[in-house]
Amino acid sequence: MEARYSNHRNYTCYDLHDMRKIAVVDDNADNRLIIRMILEDQYEIVEYSSGIEAIEGFRKHKPDAVILDISLPEMDGTEILRRLRDDSDLHDLPVIALTAHAMVGDREKYLAAGFNDYVAKPILDMGVLFSTIQRWVSR
Repeated sequence: MEARYSNHRNYTCYDLHDMRKIAVVDDNADNRLIIRMILEDQYEIVEYSSGIEAIEGFRKHKPDAVILDISLPEMDGTEILRRLRDDSDLHDLPVIALTAHAMVGDREKYLAAGFNDYVAKPILDMGVLFSTIQRWVSR
């Protein structure tokens, strides 16, 4: 998919109708801001601060992929994922675990839990985030 854009005052403005929608679920506003700043030139970003809010939002406007923090206060990322996988309309949604849990074996643990992919926080290499998302939205 090729995004249409126009240059205006040295800013590139993409037509949001051509952009893939990425949902970011993280209770930390600073984390959401960093991800938005990294991705907003290439993707339409929708932010959620809680799992319940996110699931309700996904039912109204299904994103192309989800970046999901594991450590959320009301409902953790694995519970949100379980609910998505049990939902007939959302079960096939690509979900990328975003977590500070970066110990040996954590990646395998989250993939075994049903996440499509895994990115560790802090995000030190923007290319890792881009390539991970691209793997799932281009399918």
